[in-house]
This record gives sequence, C-alpha cells and structure tokens, in this order.
Amino acid sequence: MTNETVLNGRYRLVAQQGSGGMAVIYKAIDQALGRTVAVKILRPSLTNDPAFLARFRNEARSVANLAHPNIVTVHDVGSDGPTHYIVMEFIEGQDLKRIIKTDGALPVERALNLAIQICSGIGFAHRAGLVHADVKPQNILVTREDVVKVTDFGIAQALSDAQPNEKAAVVWGSPHYFAPEQAKGEKPSPAADVYSIGIVMFEMLTGKLPYMGTNQQELALAHIRERVPLVTEINPTVPENLAKIVFKTMSKDPVARYRMADQLGHILMSYRDRGRENTMQQGAPIPAAPVIPSRPPVIVSQPQTPTIPPAPQAPLQVGDALPTQRYDLAPVAPGGTPFRQQAAQPQVGAPIPAGSSRPFPTQGVTGQTSGYYVPQQPRRTGGSTMDLITIALAILAFFAVACLIPLYIAVFQAQFG
Repeated sequence: MTNETVLNGRYRLVAQQGSGGMAVIYKAIDQALGRTVAVKILRPSLTNDPAFLARFRNEARSVANLAHPNIVTVHDVGSDGPTHYIVMEFIEGQDLKRIIKTDGALPVERALNLAIQICSGIGFAHRAGLVHADVKPQNILVTREDVVKVTDFGIAQALSDAQPNEKAAVVWGSPHYFAPEQAKGEKPSPAADVYSIGIVMFEMLTGKLPYMGTNQQELALAHIRERVPLVTEINPTVPENLAKIVFKTMSKDPVARYRMADQLGHILMSYRDRGRENTMQQGAPIPAAPVIPSRPPVIVSQPQTPTIPPAPQAPLQVGDALPTQRYDLAPVAPGGTPFRQQAAQPQVGAPIPAGSSRPFPTQGVTGQTSGYYVPQQPRRTGGSTMDLITIALAILAFFAVACLIPLYIAVFQAQFG
C-alpha cells in the first residue's frame, strides 16, 4: 500500500511502522477527527475464513471496552473490500524487543518498573475475561516516558479458536514466549500469559532468552522438558529474591505459577517497595530529633508585693541598732535557690534512701506541699578559717602572759626583798 491509500475514505495511510506474522502496522491520519492513529491491517492469508473474521471482530470489540493506561486503546475495526483492519491509538516510542536488542540487559529497577506495568495491563484484561495469548516484547510498546502499552489483544486467540487446523501457525509465530501447555496445543489461559510475562522478564534482566532451538520443534520441547534456568545464572547482579519470582513464573505446571497477571504484579510491587525501604534505611540519613524548647523553671511561692530597693545608708557604727529585714515567705532551698516545680512529683511522705538525689517534698507556710528541690552541697564560707586564727592568737597570748609571770615575781622581790 502507498501513502495515498485511504481506507473507507477516512484513514489515510502515511508510513509503515512494522510488521508481524499476522498483520502490518501503518501510521495513519484519521481524516474525520484529524488525529494520528495506528492502523493494523491483517494479512490476506488470515482473512479467507469468515469464522476467523467474525471472531476477530468480537475480540476487537471486547478490547475496545478495555480502558486502561497500560493497554493500547482500540478506536475502530472494519474492512475496505478484502482489507480488514483495526484502528488503535498511535504510540510515540518503540517496542520492548527493539529496546532489549539495543541496550541488552536492562537495569533491575527499570525492568521491574516495566514488568509491573505489563502485569497491570494484562491483569486488567484477565479481570475482564480476556486472555492475550501472545505476550511477547514485540507486542509491548514503551513510550519515551517509559510507559508500557500492551497491544494485539485477542488476535491469536481469535485465530486459534476459529481455525483449529491453523493453530500451529499461530503458536509457532513466537515460540520463544509461549507456555508449555500452548506448545502442546492446549487453549491458553491467564496462567499462560503469566508464563509469557516470566519469559519477557527473563529477557529484560539478562538480554537473552531462556530456551534456544534450531527449529520450532526443539523450542517446543525445551519449554516442555528442559530445566527452568535462573536469571542469576546469566546475570549474577540480579537480586536472588527477584530471580526466585521469575523462576516461579516460568514453572512448567500452570498450578505452580501465579494464577493471574494481577497476582504477579502485586508480588513485584511488594518486592520493589521492600527494596526501597531497605535502601532508605541503609543509605538515607536519619532525621534529627526535633528540638523542644525548655520551659523556664516555675517558682512556686506565695504572692508578694514588689520589692523596693532600700535607700543607701551610712556605714554602721559601734552601738548602732541592727536594721530590720523583711523576708519573703516563699520557701527557699539552701543556698538561696527557690524551689522548682518538677513534672513528676513523688508521693509525699515516701521514704528517701540515704544519699539519694531524688527530689523530695518540702512544706510551705500553710503546711501544703509547695515544691521540690534537689539537695545541694552547703556552701563553704570563711568562718572556719577565722576560728583557727582566733585560737592561734589566744594560744600565743596565753604563752606571752605565762612568760611575763616570772618577770613580775622578780621585780616584786627586788622592791620588797
């Protein structure tokens, strides 16, 4: 088809975007609404069977009812003569297969983020009763913002249901990603989609596929019989717990897998959240405790009138009477420190161990407990020093007087003897 091709006088094909075993994708302009869309045209080899076309239209209508941010929106399905097509939203980006081919193994955080989105979109379809049946990186579009858009819902399912004789053509269209039960020819289930998601995760984390074969038969037998490899056997940097999740997803027995894509998505989200919490605990600085300003000490005392400083007076002389002093009635601790009210008050009258520095109650003027204080060491004053000097002077005076007594006796004898 050329750029001048217009389907049903509405969709003008602009450029081919890609192709697969069942369809060719074009970038097109919806001339009725003036928007860019993607038109997927089924290959002529698939449109000869009326049963398939009917099934295909039904599947397309079912997908059109899926409104989810991780599913490509279906706008229209129709035909123009022998050409049968489906119109979808146009995604600016590239498919996951091309990303893996270009970048190789993706970082764990990015692979985990993409896998969770894939599970979210496919899980939404599972809840609506739809099975994708052809999950592979080519059907997973990734925008420039790393938003996943799953496409091609139901096309493989429609063909396998409507054309049993052509089932092998669909299964072997992408044999690297199909579940063992699909390789055996059984009808795909949500567990089959989960298996395919596991293969996609394996490829994202390692850059390689878990099973290889020279032909379709060898690949089918590998899915059915070969040992399930661990991601860490190829990429040892992948965390062990994540490798175990992928291993369970790729189990041969559908019963041993996660039942639906939603369940796998929840497991992956829990793993991601736990990893972020551990990273924060190990590497993030611990926030400092908030500083609570201390309150000034509360002085518990009786109301008192303002104190007026006394007027300066002349120095006291010998014989002057001592001035009178007005004392505050508030209880005062030794050393002149007012009692401080504490947050926790011990029971009044409780015994206090000897040497304990625990606050203890004191009685105020009215006999009520007025506060608590911590016993302080008595202040040292100069009184003891003065006492020693006085005693020393007294002793010296005593000896001086004692020495003068013989002198007085000699003088007395000289005068009267």
